[in-house]
Amino acid sequence: MSEPQHGNTAASQGPVISKDPAISHVTLANGLEIVVIPDHRTPVVTHMVWYRNGSADDPVGKSGIAHFLEHLMFKGTEKHRQGEFSDVVTALGGQENAFTSVDYTAYYQRVAREHLKTMMEFESDRMTGLVLTDEIVDPERDVVIEERRMRTDTDPAAELGEALAATLFTHHPYGKPIIGYMHEIEGLKREDALAYYRRFYTPENAILVVAGDVTKDEVVTLAKETYGKIPARGEKPSRLRPREPDPRSARRVTLADPKVEQPSLQLAWLAPSYTTASKGEAEALEVLVQLIGASGTGRLHRKLVMEEAVAVAAGAWYQSSAIDRSRLLVYAVPRPGITLEALEERVLAVLSDMASKPVEAAELRRAKTRLIADAIYAQDSQSSLARMYGSALATGSTVEDVKTWPDAIEAVDAQAVQQAAKTWLNRHRMVSGYLLKDEAA
Repeated sequence: MSEPQHGNTAASQGPVISKDPAISHVTLANGLEIVVIPDHRTPVVTHMVWYRNGSADDPVGKSGIAHFLEHLMFKGTEKHRQGEFSDVVTALGGQENAFTSVDYTAYYQRVAREHLKTMMEFESDRMTGLVLTDEIVDPERDVVIEERRMRTDTDPAAELGEALAATLFTHHPYGKPIIGYMHEIEGLKREDALAYYRRFYTPENAILVVAGDVTKDEVVTLAKETYGKIPARGEKPSRLRPREPDPRSARRVTLADPKVEQPSLQLAWLAPSYTTASKGEAEALEVLVQLIGASGTGRLHRKLVMEEAVAVAAGAWYQSSAIDRSRLLVYAVPRPGITLEALEERVLAVLSDMASKPVEAAELRRAKTRLIADAIYAQDSQSSLARMYGSALATGSTVEDVKTWPDAIEAVDAQAVQQAAKTWLNRHRMVSGYLLKDEAA
């Protein structure tokens, strides 16, 4: 039920943009936040509930509990048998899923607009009524164990990604895998899941996002009739986490495995998120990553793939939405005969050029135009709109931040991009990851 990346988000897209004043944000008396995004093109709604908890909130020694609970939430409640919610969604011709990230867990359904109340009734019920027994929990733990085995333990690239994160975040829980460590997953119990559920699955810790053929008034009315009946449990759960210390030295992680078909290079840096950045800093990083890492047009592709022919692929991504300081990653795949060491030096040369002189006005304009255009195109997807508003609010941003995002991108100048490259893409603070084929095995 979890997304394949387990929340290790792909390339940053920035918040989806809409300056539509009809998008509204209200809070019920019990603390539940509601975002309504009207979209009257089709009689369909996307209904999402976001909880402000993710793998970074897993208790020490119980990694993977957020993701495990996500699985268990599809079991039964006091009112509904196991699988009934999913059966109803299917019978209505709808879609459903859930995903766990480092900072949030979300559940969603997409159905015809007339079934919105039904979705709210079911989802609000499992916010409080989850029933777990050892007969339910133990087999599902085996499912998660097998998921980890298939997605991570037999995939060298995934193993390297896990090691790279653990090296980049030596002190902060972002260094833990979302799915959890195998030996800790094996020890997760029913009591662990219920304790986590009671702590985080509360209305004051949740965000309801409804996008589709609805109005603010009808969504709020339905929400009051369903979610509004759930009493608040007090203050939002505290999310105090240790701060990752500033790196003082370059580090390298190397993984060699006979299953590797193609060597690859990753370079990772600790970087501010929208939540932790100073004014304009995250936006400058968004533009920087577009300039260097955009598919087909970024400098890494142009220089390393097209001009120098030392790589078959190269790009970058930036995890901009996060509660705490996040990460920026550059990747490259060498052509046959090119060592990872040589490729790393060529990558760093491109990045050094970004830090040494301001980007030209025309190139900067193209990058900002692409960023904003991509975000506007994403508005064609109702679910993308719901996801972006939900993730923004779950990680400390506001509805207004989302609406004004294009203006903030437009304000980024060449000096800000240069400074971002100089400050954050310093080779002395990076972690490099080498994925190699083990020829000796």
